[in-house]
Amino acid sequence: MDDLRAIPLFKDLGEDRAKAVAARCLWRNYDTNELIIDYEDESDEVHFVLSGKCRVLFRSPTGREIILGELGEGTYFGELAAIDGTPRSANVTAMHRSRLCIMPGRLFMDLATEVPSVSRHMLSNLATLIRGLNARLAEHSFLQTKERLYAELLRQSKSRSGHGAQRIVSPPPFHHDLANRIGCRREVVSRELSALAKAGLTEKSRGGLILCDPDELNRRISKAMER
Repeated sequence: MDDLRAIPLFKDLGEDRAKAVAARCLWRNYDTNELIIDYEDESDEVHFVLSGKCRVLFRSPTGREIILGELGEGTYFGELAAIDGTPRSANVTAMHRSRLCIMPGRLFMDLATEVPSVSRHMLSNLATLIRGLNARLAEHSFLQTKERLYAELLRQSKSRSGHGAQRIVSPPPFHHDLANRIGCRREVVSRELSALAKAGLTEKSRGGLILCDPDELNRRISKAMER
């Protein structure tokens, strides 16, 4: 059994309570591509990622998938079902071998209502989630596919050390993953990425996809928002 206080949400719990709570949780390893929770499951456990990475996606009745996000060490998911008791709103799968702490929904809610630091952390996490969803909704409402692609590349990127204002998406993104994130076909993503490369705005490297002029991508997004 791992130390519950290694999870950021519970770092301020006292030692005795942390041990008591940990004893009521399930600690489990998941293999690559193993399903953790499925859409419309009626379970209410909250899952904490101790190591590895998980992908959250929504699958439509016709089989189309939209990637909602990816969760790494220190993050958690499933709190919505614990809060309101409704079925799961998304599918979560392990991207790599992952270790998770699985906490009963009622136990999670007891901690959220009794421990102020847990409550504040959870509310902050929900606020971040809502802001992110609002941003993506705005992108789908106001931007065309190419600008949504620019926004997604910027969101996935990080500063490229030693190269000024350049940013890099590392490892390089798969075209079908980008398509599933922005709601289009893979062929459209491939065409738009080729156009960016020809314009000198992106460049491939062994470490990832380089965004040579992030300011220009942001400028194009801002201009599209003004249409």
